[in-house]
Amino acid sequence: MSAGVDGHLTDADLAARFQRDPELFTAVYDRHYRDVYRYVAGRLDVHAGEDVAAETFLTAFAKRDRFDPGRGELRPWLFGIATNLVARHRRAEARHYRALAAVPEPADAGHENHVVASVAAQRMRPELAAALTGLSRGERDVVLLVALGQLTHEEVAQALGISYGTVGSRLNRARKKLNEAIDREAFHG
Repeated sequence: MSAGVDGHLTDADLAARFQRDPELFTAVYDRHYRDVYRYVAGRLDVHAGEDVAAETFLTAFAKRDRFDPGRGELRPWLFGIATNLVARHRRAEARHYRALAAVPEPADAGHENHVVASVAAQRMRPELAAALTGLSRGERDVVLLVALGQLTHEEVAQALGISYGTVGSRLNRARKKLNEAIDREAFHG
């Protein structure tokens, strides 16, 4: 058995052992819940994020005997499950983005206590949310797995069961669409 730098089992060791010893799945949860939650909450909202993140780990635990380390690592597998669960909540996700797009700029956006970057991000939120609704599901999944989940292109490919090249092409198309939509909003807004 190999151990990570901190003396704990590596993900590969956990995957090899949690099928025989279900109690070890707790370590998977402890290690990856926060990242999965952040990704899902960013796609949906805080409350749905909690529910879907929990459902992700319940699903993963129930399917732990089907995990194949030869097809990829634990992290992309978990994000793949989360992405599929988010797809079930797509209508809520679309409503969430439409609501964000409709939110007016805060009146105190120029207040001296706000950092310039924070103000810029707050001002861009409606345009970004509106632009995200214009992406295809596949493009949106890739963009948000990279941006919110902080997955590598290889991990995104594993999570979605698509090729590395498809990740790159979807990401490029999405970036182009997002830039065009945001530029259009900035020019006309």
